[in-house]
Order: sequence, then structure tokens, then C-alpha cells
Amino acid sequence: MNVVVTGIGLISALGNLETTWKGLLSSQSRILPYQPFPELLTQPLALIHDIPSHPTELLEKAITDALIMADLTPLLPDCGVVIGSSRGYQGKLEQLARREENINLIKFRDYLHFNIAVNAAKKIGSTGIILSPMAACATGIWAIAQGFELIQTQQCQRVIVGAVEAPITPLTLAGFEQMGALAKTGCYPFDRNREGFVLGEGSAILILESEDLAQQRKAQIYGKILGFGLTNDAAYSNKPDFNQKSAIAAIKTCLKNSDLSPNQIDYIHAHGTATALNDDYEVKLIQHLFPQGVSVSSTKGATGHTLGASGALGVAFGLMALNYQLLPPCVGLKDPEFDLDFVTSVRSSFVRNTLCFSFGFGGQNAIIALGK
Repeated sequence: MNVVVTGIGLISALGNLETTWKGLLSSQSRILPYQPFPELLTQPLALIHDIPSHPTELLEKAITDALIMADLTPLLPDCGVVIGSSRGYQGKLEQLARREENINLIKFRDYLHFNIAVNAAKKIGSTGIILSPMAACATGIWAIAQGFELIQTQQCQRVIVGAVEAPITPLTLAGFEQMGALAKTGCYPFDRNREGFVLGEGSAILILESEDLAQQRKAQIYGKILGFGLTNDAAYSNKPDFNQKSAIAAIKTCLKNSDLSPNQIDYIHAHGTATALNDDYEVKLIQHLFPQGVSVSSTKGATGHTLGASGALGVAFGLMALNYQLLPPCVGLKDPEFDLDFVTSVRSSFVRNTLCFSFGFGGQNAIIALGK
């Protein structure tokens, strides 16, 4: 059963889907110096507002835009919901912990992780299946893959999928700073002078439907989910396994399930965090499995790294590339360290099939294929 995308909602530091896409094509970046918490130093961040956002705000805006694009209105009782987050309501939990010695358990319950998906279901009036995946930076692709399977197994005909992340919290910033993962000036994926990643806020939501349902209601189709591959390294907590065996398996599984060969991939939206280890690791994967000349870019130099939402944002950008036949540039890349065909400025290209990569802490490998 074919699974198609009929709606896309996105919010990032660059704005909504339209303004973010235009900003990407013109190589804009919304990474700026901020000091959101007085106890921490000023550092580059990709904030949507001047202060950290609430996840529910980002989620509801992206859902509203996706429904409008899909020409759907609540209530949608039979619509499945698969929306995840790697941090959930961590900012609110940190606030509760700072303000109260004995945390109010009722308030605490309201901010548990699964409420991301529950709140989405309430917004659209769904009484169907609700899933709330949490797989580090691979969460977004995990969510889309689970929604895809719900339709393919005929448990649902329509599923709203995606991820949200509002990770600008004192604990998150301090933790990544202690690890030495954060950049000091900006995000420069695959560049010789890359410094690390920059945290960003964002949400991306897709409306998935069976192709039969979409055609029946004469919905506009923005692309197809062709297949996915999900594996785990079972090696380290915060770095990839450099034998690359499980990451290679995820890519090969995705291609096999999508009935594609490496030669049929026209564009790869890379994870591209601008950390020394990840970029080197990802380049070696691409060089090992794909022919020289496949176009590659990462968009984290524009939006920041939205952690669990980053794969969902990448899928949205892949769908835009398919629809506009334009490839977004690798914002922040000035002096490439690696021999790949990086998109350094907006490029008009014949795009039939794209891949989106996500690699998360704990060795999470998530790959998804999109087609026209």
C-alpha cells in the first residue's frame, strides 16, 4: 500500500515552512548569540523567539499548518498520532524542580514525555492509536516510520506524524557544554573549521495517508514515503560505532524496502551536525555506499540542531526539494574538508528520490526514503 504526504507543517528559527524554505534557499541562518539564562554564558543558539519556546506552542502551530495544507479540519477521530520528542517538556520540569522542593505531582504528570502525543491527539480530536517515540536525534524519522507502518498494515488510513523540540534549557546546555559538543561561534557542517553543533528549536509535522484515501478525497500529494531502515549500534552512549556495520545495514534496509539502488538517489539530506566525529563518520558512509556525485547537504547551519525534531525537519526539506526540484545549500559550509558533492548554493536539479539521515546518541541509526 502506497503511503503519501498530503500536508506539511513546520516551524523553525527561520519561521514557518514557506519562510524557512525561502531562507534556506538564500543561505540564511538564524543562529545568533543569546544568553537565555543568567547563570550561563552567551552562546550561539537558533531560537524562534528571544526567549526559549514552549513545546506545545511549536507543536500546535505545526499541526495547524499541516492540516490547512492537507485541507483537513478537526475532528479527526480515526487519525493515528505518532509524534515524538527527545526532550519533551524538560524545560518545564526543570522550572518545577528549581521552584519547589516538593514537586507537585499533578503538575509533574502534565509534563511527562508522552503528553506530547496526547496533546496532539486532543488538538485534532483523535481517538485512534497514539504513539510517542523517543530515540534521541533519530526520533523524527522513527515517528514517520511508525506512522508509515500503521498505514501499510491497515491499522489506520491517516496518521499525523513528526516531532517537536524546545531544547534550550539550563540542563541541556550545561550537559552538552560539558561534553564539548557545542560550537562557540556558529554551525559549519562538513567544514574544516567546524566547531560542534548549535542547539535550535523546531517542529515538523506531516499528514500521512494511504494513496487510495488521498485520491478519493482529491487531496494534493507532496510525495511518497518509500521505505525506511532503523538500527542501533549497541556500542557507545554518545558516539557512533566506527565499524559502521549497523549504520550500513540501516541504509541498505531502507534502499531494499524502497525498491531503490544507490544510483537512484538524487539527494541526501545529511544529519550533518558539524561535530568532528559525526561529519567524518557520515561522509565515510556516503562514500562507501553511494556513487561519486550524489548531492549532499545539511540544513543545521541555518536552523540549528533541533535534536529529536531534526529528522522530521529534514524530511520536510526533502519533500520540498522533490516538489520544487531545488536542493537547499549546506548553510555554513565554506571550506569543505571532504570530497563529496556538497550543495553550497541553491541548485536546480532533477530530483526523483531523496534520503534523509538521522544518527542519535546511543547509536540510533534512522534512514528514510522519499519519492515523487
